[in-house]
Amino acid sequence: MMDILNHEFVPKHEIVTEEEINKVLDYYQLTKEELPAILTNDPVAIIIGARPGDVVRIIRKSQTAGESIIYRQCLQAEE
Repeated sequence: MMDILNHEFVPKHEIVTEEEINKVLDYYQLTKEELPAILTNDPVAIIIGARPGDVVRIIRKSQTAGESIIYRQCLQAEE
């Protein structure tokens, strides 16, 4: 089976601690609910063990900025 986390088109995903996400939310004056979503049935969310309420940091390669960091709140997927 292929390890999708090591595929060149899959950016790095990591679960963020509460302390880290609180700093980010304060800096951008956001709430968790305002973050875009990643669902619990997303293949990467499953592999990294993301649960509803977790926040995932995604670090993407960017041609203009070098790298781009986005945050997504993990939400329960509908069955």
